[in-house]
Amino acid sequence: MLERYCIDHKGGYDPKRFDPGDTGAFHDKKQAEAAMQENLAEIQRLQQRLYADKKEGVIFLFQAMDAAGKDGTIRAVLSCLSPHGVREAAFKSPSADELAHDFLWRIEREVPAKGEIAIFNRSHYEDVLIGRVHRLYETQPHAARIDPDDILEQRYEDICNWEKYLYHNSVRMVKIFLNLSYQEQAARFLARIEDPEKNWKFSTADINERKYWADYQAAFAEAINRTAAKHCPWYVVPADHKWYMRWLVSEIIVHTLREMAPQWPVLPVGEKKNLDDLAPLLREQCGKKGRNKAGGAPQ
Repeated sequence: MLERYCIDHKGGYDPKRFDPGDTGAFHDKKQAEAAMQENLAEIQRLQQRLYADKKEGVIFLFQAMDAAGKDGTIRAVLSCLSPHGVREAAFKSPSADELAHDFLWRIEREVPAKGEIAIFNRSHYEDVLIGRVHRLYETQPHAARIDPDDILEQRYEDICNWEKYLYHNSVRMVKIFLNLSYQEQAARFLARIEDPEKNWKFSTADINERKYWADYQAAFAEAINRTAAKHCPWYVVPADHKWYMRWLVSEIIVHTLREMAPQWPVLPVGEKKNLDDLAPLLREQCGKKGRNKAGGAPQ
């Protein structure tokens, strides 16, 4: 089922094939939420194994237009994870310090260790999305030898090489594009205006960015088509129905963790014998009476 949403080779994304309102085989929200709960339980179990195994790390990367539901999806799908071995990084407009470094510098600092899961809310792709749409690279400081007309091409080369480098070093990346329609974005912006409790989420800048909708769609299409690979796929997730989007994201995460197949560590024979020798002593101590009120050992 996931194959219909997965882009795992360069040039494989045709936006016309992807309906933002798709709900797959589900007929209603209740059905999808029940299926998602099953996935969340498995995600939790697999994360525990991944953390114990400590052989591979994984990045789940989210990109989308404003109001597509990145924050809500991350909360709904990944709040089941234990804080141990999980990190979330939200990449907003780069600071002056970040702009003084290479464009991957702030991203590299958030790469997970083996056994960890990292959640990227936006990412290095901002440089070929908003950076492309608003031609930000033209005004950012660079050496005189750098031709601004070459920067986007170089960004794609660096992104592909870096993602392959991570894969070669036991960190895989799964890239998720929440595909929202123009009409649904308008409806969600309107809901933010009409609900006083959501006013804080709205900015007039959001309306200004809608003028560039076609440019952003072209930028997303190029980013996906230039960087999709077997070792680092994109998933184009329909985002008009939040309940379906969240279930599908949970399905992608379960599929990825299953594919990684983390295992509980097996102790060396000598260490296992030590545990076997200690077990009778602990069984005896478990049966002793007279624990103090604080729950300590018998006096």
